This record gives sequence, structure tokens and C-alpha cells, in this order.
Amino acid sequence: MVTPHADYPDLTGRRVLICRPEPEAGRLARAFESAGAEVRVLPLIDREPLPETPENRTTVLNLDQFTHVIAVSPYAARRLLEEIDTWWPQIPMGIRWYAVGAGTAAVLAGHGLSVRRPASGWTSEALLELPSLARPNGEQVLIARGEDGRELIRQTLESRGARVTVLPLYRRFCPDYSQEEVNLALGQFAPEVIVALSGETLNNLIALCAKSGHNLYDRLLIVPAERVAQTAREAGFERPCVPGSLADNDIVATVAAQLYGRNGGAANKT
Repeated sequence: MVTPHADYPDLTGRRVLICRPEPEAGRLARAFESAGAEVRVLPLIDREPLPETPENRTTVLNLDQFTHVIAVSPYAARRLLEEIDTWWPQIPMGIRWYAVGAGTAAVLAGHGLSVRRPASGWTSEALLELPSLARPNGEQVLIARGEDGRELIRQTLESRGARVTVLPLYRRFCPDYSQEEVNLALGQFAPEVIVALSGETLNNLIALCAKSGHNLYDRLLIVPAERVAQTAREAGFERPCVPGSLADNDIVATVAAQLYGRNGGAANKT
């Protein structure tokens, strides 16, 4: 049995299922294990880079023409930096860099970039409240994201007069698990807590429960935003909860507060 680290709440013996992709899942699992929890990782979303296209290459080569560059996730930021490193010996000056969330900001900042992100919140909606994106009339904006992403940022900025280019850098997919693997994670392990930090991850969890016959709707479900919590409630989940932030420590603290009856995060009520 792992002795909980002094800096973490005591989750000894509590069972947590993490459905994030790697490497984020492994990092979060270590945080929960430091609190004494038993953890299983079952990624319900994975990502792979898209092949380079002439259009994408031209977009990256024209990077210096963009006033604003937005990365929507840590993986999007990593993929964008890889493409930039391929074609630019030095990142062009004068670009305003944006991140949806602290994790994405950390990836860009680790590359020496000055990053703008919401002071509070980690959603597209929060990003769009930044003053520097309020009136981008005529300015060019680049959005680095997956092949199929939310259209809110693009649509909103275009409605404000920006000229928006979407740079699709990867595709998301649901891994294929055997029935035995599913039964071990959902049935035998019997998680008390499930972490599903995207709408697509939640949808894949809902489909997996329906296909496998496992009923997890009474478990504590950690989701990233109220819109995802609403989807969870509509699907039948009784205890969706939005943490105070998506930092690993805050997710662990929110789970502890919810399990032990203290107010941590936003426990969403029907």
C-alpha cells in the first residue's frame, strides 16, 4: 500500500479510473497514487499526427503573417512547435500567443514564448473574453487544433472581423479494447471515481458503458466544464463535477473533497 504524500489529501484505498490519453493520464495517475488512491488508466481517446499536406506546410511557412496564434490543447501546442521547428530556424517576432488552459500555456512557455491565457477558466469561452481578442478586425488568426474540433473560437473570431485559419495537426480516435480489458477496468476494478476531461472522452465512455453493459452512472465523474457536465447529466450520470482547475493537484483535491463531503469544485446538480 502506498503511503499518502504529505502534500496530498488522503485517498487511501479509493479507486480512480483515468480515461485521459497519455502522457497526461500517467502524470495524473501518479498524483492520485501520491494521495494513496488505487488507479487504473483506460484512455478513451488517443491522438496521432496527421500527414503533412501542402496546405499545412504553406500555413506554417506563413507564420509571420499571423497576429494571433492559438493552441487549444497541450498536444496541439506540442504538434505546432514541432512543425515550426521544422521550417523556422527562429520563431518570428511580433506574434501574440494564446493557450486554452494552463497546461497548454506551459508547453508554449517552455519554448520561450510569452503566452496569454484566461486569468480564470480554461475553456474556449474564457479565452474569447481576453481583451486582445475582443476586436481583431482584419487581423489574421491561426488556430492549432485537431482535425475535428469545436468551432466556437473560429466562428466567434470571424464574427468579430478576424481572418481565421485553422491548422489541423492531429486526429483523435477511441482506442479499441478487448472485452477482458473493459471488464477488468470497469467491472473488476469497480472505480469510485472516473476522470473524463473532454466531451469526446465522455461520449466514448457512454458508448463503452452501453456496449459492455457496465453501469457506472452513480460514480463520481470528473469533467472539464459545465457544458460537458450537462451532457453527462442528460446521459444519466448522477454525480458530474467540474474541478476548480484542470491542474493535477486540483483534480485530486476536488475528488477528495467530493468523496468526503466537502465542497471542492462545482458539484453539478440536476
